[in-house]
Amino acid sequence: MIRSYRSKALRRFAEHGDASKLSVQNPLRLRRIILALDGATVPEFMDQPGWRFHGLKGQDKGRYAVDASGNWRITFGWDGADAVDVDLEDYH
Repeated sequence: MIRSYRSKALRRFAEHGDASKLSVQNPLRLRRIILALDGATVPEFMDQPGWRFHGLKGQDKGRYAVDASGNWRITFGWDGADAVDVDLEDYH
């Protein structure tokens, strides 16, 4: 289950379907990722074909990422069985 979001725009999209404040080209892919993350019980569940699931390094060590759209990725932390601090980040 997703417990918290870092981005208000991403939370609005996840809860109400409002993609107007997001800079992604493919909101349908983003929707699939959010739904999968909400149903995941371990981070490795997000290791789906084409999503490039990976752990982050450096100051973000302990967080994970999957490709969302273009330069954008969904990043998240993990606490127990819940995703926390879910964010949409431009990594370039």
